[in-house]
Amino acid sequence: MAVKTIGVLGLGVFGSSIAKELSDFDCEVLAVDLDVNNVDRVEPYVTEAIQGDITDLDFLKNIGFDNCDVVVVATGTSLEASVLAVMNCKKLKIDTIVAKAKNKVFMEVLYAVGATKVVRPEKEMGTRVAKNLLRRHITDIVDLDDEFAVIEFYPPARWVGRSLQELDLRKRYEMNVIGIRRKPEKRLDVSFGPDYIIDGSDIIVGIAESEIFERYDYLNKLK
Repeated sequence: MAVKTIGVLGLGVFGSSIAKELSDFDCEVLAVDLDVNNVDRVEPYVTEAIQGDITDLDFLKNIGFDNCDVVVVATGTSLEASVLAVMNCKKLKIDTIVAKAKNKVFMEVLYAVGATKVVRPEKEMGTRVAKNLLRRHITDIVDLDDEFAVIEFYPPARWVGRSLQELDLRKRYEMNVIGIRRKPEKRLDVSFGPDYIIDGSDIIVGIAESEIFERYDYLNKLK
């Protein structure tokens, strides 16, 4: 499998953390920032760290940025710089452009000029912390896409001693149960039938529309 080349434009806290994380997973990382101190900070971790202006198309061409499979535009404070960086990536025919935005207006503009994905790290982190505080039964969620996720959760007390068939989770919560983690090892067991009786120490693993199931859990409405 070919090694993926990922460009990171802007090496503040967000950009440098992405660059360092990517370098641990067999990616070629090309990192760029105008501030030499930021460049020096990530240089030991990435394939190549270069000082330069991310809004300069000719500069990006000269350093081979058009060879990137994915680019992260990680500068989020200047809308002008982010817009120009995204537009440069489009001109270099980069298919996947992920951009950071500090607010909703920035997000709308960056999508309009060609970003394929826009993230708001501070907002998303706040949402994640809030959800972790609200969880009653959910132990883990792995997103499959923007809607569906694999969800692991302890059964509510009222489910214990009842069968999967009786609970009918597909009808109630649009969930397909794909596994049960049983005590004591909590290894995933996928060999069970609709007559399986839920134990209080089980962890149920299912696929569901995450927002819907999370709302049931947070509002303590799993019945």
